[in-house]
Amino acid sequence: MGPLSDIRVVEFAAIGPVPFAGMLLADMGADMVRIDRVGGDPDPLRNLMARGRRSVGLDLKHADGAALALELIGSADVVIEGMRPGVLERLGLGPNELLERNPRLIVGRMTGWGQRGPYADQAGHDINYLGVTGGLHAIGAAALPPPPPLNLIADFGGGAMYLLTGILAALHERDSSGLGQIVDVAMVDGVSSLLTMFHQMLQRQSWTTTRESNLLDGGAPFYRTYACADGELVSVGALEPQFYAELVSGLGFDSEDLPPQTDVDAWSSMRERFAARFAERPRHEWLEAFSGSDACVFPVHDLASAGRDPHLEDRGTLVAATDGFEPTAAPQMSRTNPSRARESGAPGTETDEILAELGYTAAQIDPWRLSGIVG
Repeated sequence: MGPLSDIRVVEFAAIGPVPFAGMLLADMGADMVRIDRVGGDPDPLRNLMARGRRSVGLDLKHADGAALALELIGSADVVIEGMRPGVLERLGLGPNELLERNPRLIVGRMTGWGQRGPYADQAGHDINYLGVTGGLHAIGAAALPPPPPLNLIADFGGGAMYLLTGILAALHERDSSGLGQIVDVAMVDGVSSLLTMFHQMLQRQSWTTTRESNLLDGGAPFYRTYACADGELVSVGALEPQFYAELVSGLGFDSEDLPPQTDVDAWSSMRERFAARFAERPRHEWLEAFSGSDACVFPVHDLASAGRDPHLEDRGTLVAATDGFEPTAAPQMSRTNPSRARESGAPGTETDEILAELGYTAAQIDPWRLSGIVG
């Protein structure tokens, strides 16, 4: 039983940050119920982010389906949704209706642009939210356009994590006020918050807007990736002077023959020298040479091989699955340690079970199923 075992969460089916946040809540023990579309095809692939839910299929465009959703939410602690602004309101399930029915409810609303603003009604994705906030411009090689850094930053970092932070803060505040509230999460807000340190560095003139010229964007020869003789990659993060000294020594350089670590004008030539040195030996030899040191040299695994890293194996970070590896619940806790929640079935699998908990009988549910209100 995780630390949230006394919390019930209703999740409107969505993509990206909403199911990821739901997965983390489920891993922490929350009782999760997902409202799925009637007739929606089950994901043909294993949906890892959907684990830990029971699913009820409801047609929210039908008044009876929306009424069932409202009844279900009436006994919940939290509801999370990721629809465009105004969609839930048009279904009669907007925050005002939900809070009128359940004044203690925490309503977590997840969008890219937020519930208001000139872009609020427009579509967008991680790359757009990251681009508008300035984060995308800072990533990548100087001579190339910025690459999409997966969808980790806006969707999951600036989105799901801030959704969880807001929900947990609101649950804590509810203990004293007895009242719920709306948590308006915009990925552009979250990404901007994540960029706080870089705004600070820019204001202090220790950061420039030119890519690959800064301490943390690959400009520094001691904070980037290098290819080894066998084509395998290593990451180097020797920022501190004492760590940098171990890197230089491990690479076989004499520190007297190199420019000072902080000589930005020499970074380009130093990158070339470091790259040439790493290219002399295969990765396993470099990892052996730096084993146990503080030079901050570690392998760059691909997703298929990361689960075989000895450190991740020791912590149980990734577990073997039929088709590869799956992440376990995080973070680890001393008393109420979370566990990987059960696998999720097809959408609507637990419809009868969930409606029965609301007091409905099979004789009442069957006509709804025949008319497509439930699925």
